[in-house]
Amino acid sequence: MLRSCLALACLALGIAGCSSLGRDGPRESGEQSPVVDRSAAAAAALASYLEVLQQLMQSGPAEQAEIVVAAQREFELAPTASHQLRYALALAAPGHAASDLPTAQRLLRELLASPETLLPAERALAQLELMKVDRQLLLAAENRRLQTDASRVDRDRVATVNRRLQAEIEENARLRKALDEAQAKLDAIANIERSINDRNSNSEGRQP
Repeated sequence: MLRSCLALACLALGIAGCSSLGRDGPRESGEQSPVVDRSAAAAAALASYLEVLQQLMQSGPAEQAEIVVAAQREFELAPTASHQLRYALALAAPGHAASDLPTAQRLLRELLASPETLLPAERALAQLELMKVDRQLLLAAENRRLQTDASRVDRDRVATVNRRLQAEIEENARLRKALDEAQAKLDAIANIERSINDRNSNSEGRQP
């Protein structure tokens, strides 16, 4: 569900926040800390992604299509890393007609190939989302394989039944032909016997 995407975004923010604190360490009381700035930037970036996912969750089919088209247009007009991530998240979100996992996977892999273009929180979100998309595509491929195998087994079973049925039809035709030939021979013998009996009866009738 789309709620899983929202949970991923929140998790990414937590991961990025922890990693930022771990890198910078404690500061002197009089020294300005850049951690707050990075955290604020990460929070603002993730808030925009959460907004898109929230809109997808709460909208109807027509509005969902408009949201995805808007994210695509935004990315095509200004192909920045944040626009690409927003578009990928929209495509990866389940439950709407414009969902496109293969394209989302490609966009996320392109982003993670240049991690320096992303904020730590964005990078964490992209990694988590790519893991989810990879898993979904793997499951879909396995499902298709099982369906193909089942279809092949069904086709083989039907073909076997058809071959047996055809063999039985041919055997029945052969038996019917043999029966007809045997019946014709019996009829011929019966006719011969009847002819002989008739001849004998006529001969006996003519005797004085």
